[in-house]
Amino acid sequence: MSTTELHTTFQTLHTASRVTSLSLDQRRGALKALSRVLIEQAGAACAAVDADFQGRPADETRLLELAPSQQGIKHALKHLSAWAAPRKAKTGLNFLPAKSRIIPQALGVVGIVVPWNYPILMATAPMINAIAAGNRVMIKMSEHSCATAAWLASALHGALPLDVCQIIQGDTVDPVSQSQTFCALPFDHLFFTGSSNVGRSVMAAAAQNLTPVTLELGGKSPAIIGVGADMKEATRRIAVGKWRNAGQTCIAPDHVFVHRNQLDDCVAQLLAHANKMYPDALNNDNYASIINARQFERLQQRADEAVEKGAKLHKSGTLSDAARHRMSPAVLTGVTDAMRITTEEIFGPLLPVLPYDNLDEVIACINARPRPLSLYVFERDSRAINKVLNETVAGGVSVNETIMHIAQEDLPFGGVGASGMGHYHGRWGFDTFSKLKPVFYQSRWNALGLLDPPHSKLFHKIVRRLAGV
Repeated sequence: MSTTELHTTFQTLHTASRVTSLSLDQRRGALKALSRVLIEQAGAACAAVDADFQGRPADETRLLELAPSQQGIKHALKHLSAWAAPRKAKTGLNFLPAKSRIIPQALGVVGIVVPWNYPILMATAPMINAIAAGNRVMIKMSEHSCATAAWLASALHGALPLDVCQIIQGDTVDPVSQSQTFCALPFDHLFFTGSSNVGRSVMAAAAQNLTPVTLELGGKSPAIIGVGADMKEATRRIAVGKWRNAGQTCIAPDHVFVHRNQLDDCVAQLLAHANKMYPDALNNDNYASIINARQFERLQQRADEAVEKGAKLHKSGTLSDAARHRMSPAVLTGVTDAMRITTEEIFGPLLPVLPYDNLDEVIACINARPRPLSLYVFERDSRAINKVLNETVAGGVSVNETIMHIAQEDLPFGGVGASGMGHYHGRWGFDTFSKLKPVFYQSRWNALGLLDPPHSKLFHKIVRRLAGV
């Protein structure tokens, strides 16, 4: 799509949004239409994602993309009337009997930039919240998700009006120029999911129009295995959270802290779980490929560099197959800050395990780095759990689990610091894409006239009382 076409598409949505926001019935109709598309074309959706990855199991797409999309729609439909209703607000005692309330209103047009790792869910999740709030949406898909983008554009064409939702397929020839043009459009809100580096560019582009942004970024999400944790269960949950989608998940555990005395047991159990879940991973149809050759080469370079600088790579069988850009689950020990695998987000199936001597050491290490998008703590001692929760800052936390906090529609999902800003999911997403307009209703009978000029002795007495001087 050319620059002119992008502007024309945006203008169609913008003009419609200035005439009227979507009614509650229109919002419900759009959400139900999206739900039907995801149900009726589930097979085509899975096939499209599989084609983009050149190998991603349909079961993962159904579980990690289609299922949470449906749950988000059901949650929004159930609560939409309550979310959209005017909200009571207290009025200051000195202003009674006046009244106050908050009226949620649609912002207008929401731009959504979708990453390649979960191309359906990362399009539909913010879309659900934005439409529930009464907005139009313009969604730009990744140039690495061409098959999925084509499927989604075709599937939604006719299901949703063109002045409600438009899908922009990623430009494979000049993706940077397209992204820059898209993010520079004067949206009423811009939602971006992707890397921290690109997030900076998105924010800079949006700033030219003073467009508010929600940035869902990444970073290095740590997992802590406490000395009181159930090692077998902790490593099992970490293995599941890490190696689904071959580690290409923004909230996957990036690295694991384990007590030095338990290091060998932790590594052995992680590998045992990986082998049980994905035996012969390079040839296992239930295990995902790395999205493309570029990402595969990046991961291979990180692994090679770490080994060259003294790290030990633990794996079963062959690590990778470059021709099919597939990489087996692997654990690394002996990593240091001189290695990029320690300082950069991994976003793949390589899992460093770092030994510690005491919990304070772990907390200090986490706090010395940029705020993580997610943090995972495995422990049975509530005092240790609370110590981690109280002394660290992260976008979200799962205790004795990984990833599952993202699946809770009644919890806000978002990053902090370098891992992002803003929240969505459920009512949090509805509010993100709404203007919560405050309204003050003055009573017919009120005493504010006593404060009008010219100022009398009574005025000065009242002001001194209000000001406390």
